[in-house]
Amino acid sequence: MTLSLAFSPCPNDTFVFHALAHGRVPGAPAFDVTYADVDVTNTAAERGEFDLVKVSYAALPWLLDGYTLLPCGGALGRGCGPLVLVKDRGITSLGGKTVAVPGDRTTAYLLMRLWSAGDPPARVEIVPFAEIMPAVAAGRFDAGLVIHEARFTFQRHGLHALADLGEWWEEDTGLPIPLGAIVARRDRVDPEQATAWIKESVRQAWADPSASRDYVLSHAQEMEQDVVDQHIKLYVNEFTESLGPEGHAAVDALLTRAEEEGLVPATPLVRG
Repeated sequence: MTLSLAFSPCPNDTFVFHALAHGRVPGAPAFDVTYADVDVTNTAAERGEFDLVKVSYAALPWLLDGYTLLPCGGALGRGCGPLVLVKDRGITSLGGKTVAVPGDRTTAYLLMRLWSAGDPPARVEIVPFAEIMPAVAAGRFDAGLVIHEARFTFQRHGLHALADLGEWWEEDTGLPIPLGAIVARRDRVDPEQATAWIKESVRQAWADPSASRDYVLSHAQEMEQDVVDQHIKLYVNEFTESLGPEGHAAVDALLTRAEEEGLVPATPLVRG
């Protein structure tokens, strides 16, 4: 049986899933792979379109009826949170401003809503991730919410960081920041088997990073090897192999706080 697998073209995902996507994990089935940004996969998963799929942790409240959260393969860590970027150094808050965000159910947007609750923006517009920094630099928006490799390249656009939402979250909670999750469709995939496949794919990636290099670079929006290497080092870490108690606690803290603020539906503890 061939299963469908969807994840982003970002270096951390292509690095993690290289072995699985190329039939190098013993005992795993063949996969039909789709590459899409997380705002696309969030929506597709809500329709049940993929068997294994990378989504935002912020989207879990709408997905757990049909999907199981897997304890590996995602993006969670420290020093890797979303950034709120501005061109005008005089901007000190988002109050009354227009902001470009990469998706309405992304973890980045949920964090921004929690962070700016006391002084929220006047208007928010969903913009494809690759277009956000150029749009802010061109003055179309007062601020932009960015993720992934933008951490390493935003200065090239003449932009400045108004806030590091991961840093804010870590200082406020003491926990790592949960960004992207891997979920498995309940009626199509055995979660224990899928967990074993993904863990093996991660281990192979770490054991021989050169094996996936051409594949990773062929999908990376930012083609510079040093940026790709920084991206992988930051987002592929011990939580990628196993969320563990601390990772699960971070997910529960995010969704519990969001539920208390009325931003997401009630969600059972992910460890449950």
